[in-house]
Amino acid sequence: MRRLWTPAWIARHVAMVVLTVGFLGLGWWQVSRAAAGNSLSWGYAVEWPIFAGFVVYVWWREVKLARRRGAEAEAPSPDPAVEPTPTVDAGSRPAVRRPVRVSRVPAGGDAVEDTDLAAYNRYLSWLNANPGARPGDYPG
Repeated sequence: MRRLWTPAWIARHVAMVVLTVGFLGLGWWQVSRAAAGNSLSWGYAVEWPIFAGFVVYVWWREVKLARRRGAEAEAPSPDPAVEPTPTVDAGSRPAVRRPVRVSRVPAGGDAVEDTDLAAYNRYLSWLNANPGARPGDYPG
């Protein structure tokens, strides 16, 4: 819990409260305008509380994530000499232990040349050799 009372988190809490109150206030203002006859304000009267709900949702998600990170940081680290056995729950993916190495085989010399690709590469090399030229100046 102490982790959520740092100056950065206090600023986040204050921003959440200010934005939520402001958005709800703007929603109420739109309701009063809609009641006065401005039919377009009914849409905004619905929209502003949705924005306020989104701010609260993002704040709640960040608080939950910070608490989870704090719990993981305070958890005792396992003995590095003993490697734990991975447990796989139904529907979860097992963790990858090491990177997978893929051997790259160079393309064979008997491959068919793509004429469109070769023409495009000649065009690009011509543009590179002539930096002030326009594409319409290409002689090929």
